[in-house]
Amino acid sequence: MSDTWAGIVFLVTLVAALALVHRPFGDYMARVLTGTRHLAVERGLYRVGGIDANADQTWSRYLRSVLAFSAVGVLFLYLLLRVQHSFWPPYAVPQMSAAQSFNTAASFVTNTNWQSYSGENALGYVVQMVGLTVQNFASAAVGIAVAIALVRGFARNRTDRLGNFWVDLVRISLRILLPISLVLAVVFVGAGMVENFHHYATVHTIAGGSQTIPGGPVASQEAIKELGTNGGGFYNANSAHPFENPTTWTNWIEIFLLLVISFSLPRTFGTMIGDRRQGRAIVAVMAVLALTSVVLLLVFQGIHHGTVPTAVGGATEGTETRFGIPDSGIFATGTTLTSTGAVDSFHDSYTSLGGAMLLLNMMLGEIAPGGTGSGLYGILVLAVIAVFVAGLMVGRTPEYLGKKLGGRELKFASLYLLTTPALALVGTAIAMALPGERAGMLNSGAHGLSEVLYAFTSAANNNGSAFAGLSVNTVWWNYALGIAMLLGRFLPMVFVLGLAGSLGRQKPVPVSEGTLPTHRLLFVGLLTGVAVVVVALTYFPALALGPLAEGLH
Repeated sequence: MSDTWAGIVFLVTLVAALALVHRPFGDYMARVLTGTRHLAVERGLYRVGGIDANADQTWSRYLRSVLAFSAVGVLFLYLLLRVQHSFWPPYAVPQMSAAQSFNTAASFVTNTNWQSYSGENALGYVVQMVGLTVQNFASAAVGIAVAIALVRGFARNRTDRLGNFWVDLVRISLRILLPISLVLAVVFVGAGMVENFHHYATVHTIAGGSQTIPGGPVASQEAIKELGTNGGGFYNANSAHPFENPTTWTNWIEIFLLLVISFSLPRTFGTMIGDRRQGRAIVAVMAVLALTSVVLLLVFQGIHHGTVPTAVGGATEGTETRFGIPDSGIFATGTTLTSTGAVDSFHDSYTSLGGAMLLLNMMLGEIAPGGTGSGLYGILVLAVIAVFVAGLMVGRTPEYLGKKLGGRELKFASLYLLTTPALALVGTAIAMALPGERAGMLNSGAHGLSEVLYAFTSAANNNGSAFAGLSVNTVWWNYALGIAMLLGRFLPMVFVLGLAGSLGRQKPVPVSEGTLPTHRLLFVGLLTGVAVVVVALTYFPALALGPLAEGLH
């Protein structure tokens, strides 16, 4: 019972903190992304890069900038992983294979941070800092930039210009991500997280054995790992490792960090379009879905089976004993509702229905609140679909935020919605159809299917967490999941920016008697329903064969 009350306090204080910073942080991000003044360091970067900071880009040029920047990131990180064995001791580690290097490069550039390796064994400090940490900042900034480009599409009229990607990238990195990460890195060092460049130490235990104690620049990576909804762990145990997450209050801070930007961006959206009521409606949908998910997961973890879970009062297998079931469940919900992928418990050990909730969180498109940027543009695309559905009901041409939603806009929105389910379901079907890949499954039956479905859902939605139970460090799995990550990240961005360009070229439509008010509770309910129904219609057969079949067995 004490754990239950502690969990309630943990959740209530977390919600209160997110509500407290929602307004000031959202407004601050709006000022950063709409201001015309460039800092001295920013002007220096623009000169070095040959960038005209005052030039706006069309949606197609904005997209080309996003793709070119990300392609260079994939290539650079891939080459770094391939030559890491050539670095000086103690930073030299064995060369990573071509397939695993591709998977890792695709993973971190797409903000997925899926890891088919053990961080403390497979990577040296140079790659961790110069490769992975840099991409933690870059991939998060790219996601926010694309979301802001879509917001400008709603806010602007009679123009095909959506801003300047390079300016957005620099401002987001230098004025939002970097300052917060620096402050939190110092806090984490004070909390006991490791931050050094020492080689791993071998110590002798009281039992007469020996143990290797890893070190490394951990705290400096941990802040941006959560703040940017990245999730890649310095150690294989990720945030269950005491060097990455030493106390209950650092666990609280990590959950807060992985949620704070995405829950504040709706305020930025409302401020930039000049109607903050619209932002409140969006964040209300996010909050309803998130709180419902947390409650259901904790209930499912309490409905336990077997002698041991009944004796201890809960499904504690795979749960870090320092945090317990409630705190671990809240972390698991937060990390799967966003595109973070960090874990402080073993998701594969959750109850079947608890695991189904984690899968469902990702299948929602990670919109409650979703990844940095990707959550906002994902839920805005769903809002377009919801307004279209409402328009069909009353026989009117749908309008959203003063923009007509015609065939072009609906095509972009529909293609966006179909991309990740297609990647997840087709990938799962192929894996289950190949005898060699089925042989890599450590579990058979419904749970084995759930593990494969979780892997492709995680990759396609750029989440990065895993159910485990799969031998994923093979040539096929590395390439298959790497391709799913790349397509799951950049194809939706193509459709989002295309939608933004189409919206920006329109002239505003005046509000009439038939216009659906999109800032009221009716629309909040409609958008919530559309999000759930779309997922149910798309994924229910796969869920029925996997976690639901296991849970009802």
